[in-house]
Amino acid sequence: MRVPRSPTWPPVSEVLSTFWTSLLDGTYFSVIGSSLRRLFIGYFLAVALALSIGLVMGVWRAFYLLAEPLVEFLRPIPSPAYLPMAILFLGIDDVMKVFMVAFAAFFPILLNTVSGVRSVDPVLLETGKTFGYGRWQIITRILLPASASFVLTGMRISLAIALIVTVIAEMVAGNNGIGFYVLNAQRSFLVPEMYAGVIALALVGFALNKIFVLVEHRLLHWQKGGQDVIL
Repeated sequence: MRVPRSPTWPPVSEVLSTFWTSLLDGTYFSVIGSSLRRLFIGYFLAVALALSIGLVMGVWRAFYLLAEPLVEFLRPIPSPAYLPMAILFLGIDDVMKVFMVAFAAFFPILLNTVSGVRSVDPVLLETGKTFGYGRWQIITRILLPASASFVLTGMRISLAIALIVTVIAEMVAGNNGIGFYVLNAQRSFLVPEMYAGVIALALVGFALNKIFVLVEHRLLHWQKGGQDVIL
């Protein structure tokens, strides 16, 4: 007895064939390339801002007490909730999408940076002062290396969040990118293309995480925590 074909769940072989065809003809390189451009611009903006503000909050308690209530007020609000306001003020172009990515990726990096800086052993700071280190040398030679594992953990979390928000922004207000591609395929009843696009998106997320882990291990090779633990 022949099983009727489902319009919402095509054969896996057809999905994989569609994925392979779209990969070979350059479709994914085009749509994923525009998404990654927005993602990385917003992500690195978030890294720069969060590291700077996190260092200040971690070092100066007065600034921490001033900024912490605002951070805790904004942080719990889901990032997609800001989309209507972002569209209202910034439109639907790349500026809005980059802002959404930067805003969403900002808080995990900020909180981990603050925690990392505030957890540095005071003995290290006093030792630096004993050796005549100035404020900038203490930050670059003691605070940043000692809190690197915290910062990189926040950056790894934020990278996944940045990818999620990029896709959401493209689905809500986009005309290109992998998010728009998947949603447009669903609207056009191109079901194999839709599932193939999700597979491509999953592979992008997997690749980004693996690359970040390799970079993290390279940067933290001097720390015991940066090595694999063998039991």
